[in-house]
Amino acid sequence: MGNSYDVTVIGSGPAGYVAAIRAAQLGLRVAIVEREYWGGVCLNVGCIPTKALLKTAEVAHMLQSRGREFGFAFDNLRLDYGVAVQRSRQIADRLVKGVQLLLKSGGITALAGTGTIAGANQVRVALDEGGEETIDTRHIIVATGARPRGIPGVTIDGAKVITYTEAILSSDLPKSVVIIGAGPIGVEFGTIWRSYGVDVTIVEMMDRLLPLEDRETSEVVARAYRRLKINVVTGARVEGIDTKEDGVVVKVSKDGTAAELEAEQALVAIGFIPNVEGIGLESAGVALTEKGNFVEVDDRMRTNVPQIYAVGDVTGKLMLAHVGSAMGIIAAEAIAGQDPPGLDYRMMPRCVYCQPQVASFGYTEEQAREAGFELQIGKFPFLANGKALGLGERDGFVKILSDAVTGELLGAHLVGPDVTELLPELTLARMQELTAAEIGRNVHAHPTLSEAIMEAAHAVEGHAIHI
Repeated sequence: MGNSYDVTVIGSGPAGYVAAIRAAQLGLRVAIVEREYWGGVCLNVGCIPTKALLKTAEVAHMLQSRGREFGFAFDNLRLDYGVAVQRSRQIADRLVKGVQLLLKSGGITALAGTGTIAGANQVRVALDEGGEETIDTRHIIVATGARPRGIPGVTIDGAKVITYTEAILSSDLPKSVVIIGAGPIGVEFGTIWRSYGVDVTIVEMMDRLLPLEDRETSEVVARAYRRLKINVVTGARVEGIDTKEDGVVVKVSKDGTAAELEAEQALVAIGFIPNVEGIGLESAGVALTEKGNFVEVDDRMRTNVPQIYAVGDVTGKLMLAHVGSAMGIIAAEAIAGQDPPGLDYRMMPRCVYCQPQVASFGYTEEQAREAGFELQIGKFPFLANGKALGLGERDGFVKILSDAVTGELLGAHLVGPDVTELLPELTLARMQELTAAEIGRNVHAHPTLSEAIMEAAHAVEGHAIHI
């Protein structure tokens, strides 16, 4: 069969490699091309290493700030951030090797190089080892991901003005940093760096931290950051960044007033743009969206060119690894002739791993009211949860939104200890069309954090027991 495949995937991130594996499971002959990171940004310099760093940051904060509360004391505590970074790299490397093994065991041809679409049924690969290989393929899946969005007029030099990549890979801590953007990346690095004593300022153009999350959720995180002495400047626009010998000067404007923030480094974390350039999309006739230049796809991940599909961040649907993976499965199954269900992107789970953690899906309270829903809301605080108190975590709550007419779950918003692990119960309930009353009737083990979900579900109808 030579270089002839049923499916060729360009990009091996969580969307691409999952699509490749699922296609192989369905009996298709599959090739996958990767130019830089096997496993994608997520495994190498994104989701996975940051979670490892966040764990060490949590331990560092506990040792420095809460030892007396838990009854231990010591002298001469030394925090080695270099070891934390080394640990994060080991974890990332382990998972990358795991992905490569999965591809190999699935009989998938993996090519290290840069893939370019040479037609609806052909991919040309400039191999890293030299030379070029041309692949004939019945279908192509574009999974090239996205890269950090820059600020017009600002040069990201990788030393004083950085993105998440440099932040994750550096073993050296800045003494001070201005983080531009209070989305997930910004607040997570705020947690990490502040736990190691870095002077942190976060600048956000919108009116609050985590502006896409429920307003009450954002307020809990803001209070926690005030206690940590993280300086948060909201409603402010960054007009420019000047570099100097010993750091940066971030120029901001707020309410018509200009100000300058000085620090050793600036982290730009204001979003992403898709990797669509130079991969042959235009010559193949693949349509891009008018806003953002993302690859346009239908609910089966097909582009306007029947043989070409696209999944993950390059589509701009919802830039989350788990959503990309779900898209990859749908694309593979559609190519194999199956009829997979589509995704309701509003109802996809969203997680932020700052301290306290944030997890959500569906409408925020404001969005639901604007959409005209009559709401029933159940809310339960972790302050009244025995497991949370045992963990020493008092902040946060579970809030469930329900349609007062139909009982349908419209969304949920959680902030507090390990809430990212609690969210799947609620998204599964939504998918299976369970009501809050049915969630509440499900017996939850005691003492667990999950009891807060049960209580919030009861609270939707005014029947919470412990508040």
